[in-house]
Amino acid sequence: MATATAKNPRDLGAQRAQVSQATVYDWVALDKRGKRMKGEMPAKNASLVKAELRRQGMNPQTVKERGKPLFGATGSTVKPRDVAIFSRQIATMMASGVPMVQSFEIIADGQKNVRFKNILTDVKQGIEGGASLNEALAKYPIQFDELYRNLVRAGESAGVLDTVLDTVATYKERMEGIKAKIKKALFYPVMVLAVALLVSMIMLLFVVPVFAQTFRDAGAELPAPTQIVINASEFMKAYWWLVIGSIVGGVVALVMGKRRSVKFAHFLDRLMLKLPVIGNILRQSAIARFARTLGVTFKAGVPLVEALDAVAGATGSVVYSDAVKAMRDDIAVGHQLQLAMRQTGLFPNMVVQMTAIGEESGALDSMLFKVAEFYEEEVNNAVDTLSTLLEPLIMVILGVLVGGMVISLYLPIFKLAATV
Repeated sequence: MATATAKNPRDLGAQRAQVSQATVYDWVALDKRGKRMKGEMPAKNASLVKAELRRQGMNPQTVKERGKPLFGATGSTVKPRDVAIFSRQIATMMASGVPMVQSFEIIADGQKNVRFKNILTDVKQGIEGGASLNEALAKYPIQFDELYRNLVRAGESAGVLDTVLDTVATYKERMEGIKAKIKKALFYPVMVLAVALLVSMIMLLFVVPVFAQTFRDAGAELPAPTQIVINASEFMKAYWWLVIGSIVGGVVALVMGKRRSVKFAHFLDRLMLKLPVIGNILRQSAIARFARTLGVTFKAGVPLVEALDAVAGATGSVVYSDAVKAMRDDIAVGHQLQLAMRQTGLFPNMVVQMTAIGEESGALDSMLFKVAEFYEEEVNNAVDTLSTLLEPLIMVILGVLVGGMVISLYLPIFKLAATV
């Protein structure tokens, strides 16, 4: 009597690895009516593409390997927004009764981002090979992080994957909305100040020397502000490379220091949280992310200790990330969530109290969602307020930098005109 033998997991993994390396072929074929059809198909070789087309009742005409673009593949980066849209699409299809493999095929065919299309195709083939969705997504930890995979695994275990994916889509859309708000608040003033510095440098390098030569030819005695600007211009002409190098080097050192040094990252994070208006926005954003992420994971059925592991990386703040990890350790030894939150000293009393009510009433996820909605609205209001406050401040800075320089250059001319 023959017995079925289970496939070695390593063999399955090797097969999936080979599939992920499949080449994409563009094909042209005739269907049963003689109508010309065209499309694309990932496969190991052209013969397999032709065989698959014949299996579908088509007569292959041409099968060509897709050439690589001169400057690399388009859509090489998979953005969180792409993942959010994908989650919403597959949740809708699964809720409508479309099988998962077919859902992946439909979504992949509609993808304009080539990299994400290949990822979805590979995940689909992994599922066809017997892997669960969580296992198939694990090959792409950058696009589908630990939090995403934990939620998918919980949804698969509870048999409510479509509901969980819909919740994940909403969650990612909310998180991206908060990020966009914060970027909007910081981008405008940074760009205006950068333009102001660039204009100042151009004036010091090209405009001020012309005035300086005119003043020297006239033999006029220069006021102190004018002399300071001329000295700054001479320094910039002689050492422009040092100034630009210092600015670029400072930015690079700041970014690299934050990535490589935990202490430096803590220092920067705490410094940002103490800033008057921006610090408040960052703090409210971190609390909103914490509450929204924990609410989603808890609602999906992920155990609290395991959920906090994923939540720590979603706060967007090193300070709050470490606080969440400390909370996880406290909860692991039997403490309540609200008590662990209070010990960190980073959460407002209202958040702690609402969490306590949620724990006592058995509606923790609902309370966390209410906290998230409140603080997301606070972030929106704070960003609008910041934009209103920054406009006059930016005008003052522009006036001091550019206007002050122009006035200092015209002071000798006014002085000479007064003596005539």
